[in-house]
Amino acid sequence: MSEYNSELEQFRDMVRRFLDKEIKPFYEQWEKDGIMPREIWHKLGENGLLCVDQPEEYNGIGASYLYACVILEEVSRANFGSLATALSVNCNIAAPYVLHIANEAQRQYWLPKMVTGDVVGAIGMTEPGAGSDLQAIRTTAIRKDDHYLLNGSKTFISNGQHADLVILAAKTDPAGGAKGVSLFLVDMKLAGCARGRNLDKMGLHSQDTSELFFDNVKLPLDSLLGEEGKGFAYLMNELPRERLNLAVCAVASSEGLLASTIAYTQERKAFGHPISKLQNTRFSLATCHTDIAINKAFTEQCIRQYMEGKLDASTAAIAKLATTEMQCRVADACLQLFGGYGYMMEYPAARAYVDARIQRIYGGTNEIMKEVIARTLVGR
Repeated sequence: MSEYNSELEQFRDMVRRFLDKEIKPFYEQWEKDGIMPREIWHKLGENGLLCVDQPEEYNGIGASYLYACVILEEVSRANFGSLATALSVNCNIAAPYVLHIANEAQRQYWLPKMVTGDVVGAIGMTEPGAGSDLQAIRTTAIRKDDHYLLNGSKTFISNGQHADLVILAAKTDPAGGAKGVSLFLVDMKLAGCARGRNLDKMGLHSQDTSELFFDNVKLPLDSLLGEEGKGFAYLMNELPRERLNLAVCAVASSEGLLASTIAYTQERKAFGHPISKLQNTRFSLATCHTDIAINKAFTEQCIRQYMEGKLDASTAAIAKLATTEMQCRVADACLQLFGGYGYMMEYPAARAYVDARIQRIYGGTNEIMKEVIARTLVGR
């Protein structure tokens, strides 16, 4: 957020110092390793950087959503896209599901552990044959007296290797369509829960993304999140925040990349002068800056609407669509200004470029965003 608030800025400075000390020296190696160490979650928790907007009764600090945004902004601006995604899933998607839908016993059990980093959360929606079309999921959770019997699989699950808790979508009524979908709090320690391989992705290399398998898992009845058959409605209610998170990250990542590109163009020389003196460079930087400024203003408007309880699905879809398309434009333009060095993974433009591409896919593809927006214009 651009509005100045001294307390918020002090928090922002603390986040930056944490990133400089605990993330920056190790991040390149994590990217090469293809995964971050599990203990980083505990360090984040110890420094008060997990689930900051959770209420104090669940060990949170009861901060506003602005503080959650600051964390995402600074992590994204530093070009730590894998960490931004991991944090967003745990703190800004999974934890709000628990807070908003779970009963008190479930909140007391899970949320304090998510604040400390003892529990890492994930969202289990996508399946091999069901991506943005959540009504097509085939995973089932059929009630059997004193438990639900869970069978199925999920794929592309962010935080999949580290996840202790998965907010899982499953069919409790396989013939019920959208009304047959329910959500569950799945403890990955339960017998029958298994993780597949850590998927080898184009970008976000150190963000663990996995397949999950469920073979005759006996889910206790109190694993049900909310009411049976209302899972699809719960998903629709929580998706605006998820998509707003993506917009926040897209804008901040673009700002960080543009700043490093400006610095590079002022140092790199061609024909005896810094390339920042060339008209093509200047026009490209100006275009990126303008693109970012416009999208940032709209994203900040959406943040205010969310905090006032007024952010609707269509407006969140607009934010996700516009900002992630912008992020990819900026990443491409900045990489071009780095020239051949931009294609080298040791330079920030390359990582920002490959990390940006998923933004147009997860959280609902941008094609789905267009459909959500179109429905408010011309109906279904």
